[in-house]
Amino acid sequence: MLEKLGLLHQQAAAELDSAVTSDALAAWKTRYIGQKGEVTLIMRGIGSLTPAERPAFGQRANEVRQALEAAFDLREGAIRDAELAKSLEEGGIDVTLPGRKAGVGGLHPSTRTLRRFYDIWAEMGFQVYRSRDVETDDMNFTLLNFPPHHPAREMQDTFYTGDKDVILRTHTSAGQIRAMRELGGDGSKPIRVVLPGMCYRHEQITNRSEAQFHQVEGIAIGRNIKMSDLKGTVAEFARKMYSPTAAVRYRASYFPFTEPSMEIDIECFLCGGKGCSVCKHSGWLEIAGSGMIHPTVLRNGGYDPREWSGFAFGMGPERITMLKHSVTDIRNYWANDTRFLEQF
Repeated sequence: MLEKLGLLHQQAAAELDSAVTSDALAAWKTRYIGQKGEVTLIMRGIGSLTPAERPAFGQRANEVRQALEAAFDLREGAIRDAELAKSLEEGGIDVTLPGRKAGVGGLHPSTRTLRRFYDIWAEMGFQVYRSRDVETDDMNFTLLNFPPHHPAREMQDTFYTGDKDVILRTHTSAGQIRAMRELGGDGSKPIRVVLPGMCYRHEQITNRSEAQFHQVEGIAIGRNIKMSDLKGTVAEFARKMYSPTAAVRYRASYFPFTEPSMEIDIECFLCGGKGCSVCKHSGWLEIAGSGMIHPTVLRNGGYDPREWSGFAFGMGPERITMLKHSVTDIRNYWANDTRFLEQF
């Protein structure tokens, strides 16, 4: 067995020296030191030897295997380097050529619209106020004049947590009371803020509605603020956002936290008011809901409604982006499809 092992060692070493390709090297490894290789098989035959012969054979077999494995590693490195050099020479690569530029990402369409919002409202003296996504039922509903079991609560399908009094906010209006209490100086300071953020509603997802969406709330509180101030402010926003000649109209509506309340439409900028599929042939596009802040809400925020008044508005950047770019499916915003996102 020792003599056979010695001959096998010489034969394997000679064939390894003649291997010049990766394929030949892989075949050599399989033949000699693989799981069913000749060296492996002869080592398994140690059981046929007498107890006296086994130690010497076992020691020599391990030496042979280790020597062949070390020789294989060296040969593998040499062949790999030779093949790489040959590939570089035959490929004719010009390393002085400029490389491929990495793709540069862009801003999400909603982010673009939000930043435009911030710029416009900043010009009119509004600061950005961030409020929390996870809110209490009181902040989201009760303090905004939504009494328990009020039918207006059914207008917004709510995500509730394990604690029935803790929810995902259904509108950024939930931050109104926090902004009043934090910035209003206990009801002694005027404030003008916009409250951007994500909202969540347990709704069926369609091409026109999503379970999550951005919203921008705005409030202005001061002495002698009137409905005419609200109309003028929103009209100025529309002219800056869409067109200097944008026509604006107001429709009576209802929101529990404003009184009186109104919806705001602008003349369709795609068809010039003539009627198209985007404006449903009405010539008008709805962009926001608004109204004068309800006295109860002012009082809950720390202001005396006998001395202070204010207005509030809310608008959605996704909807405005859809209108501006004729996007027909709101689900595209969250699908992470680069074919859609790269258009902006």
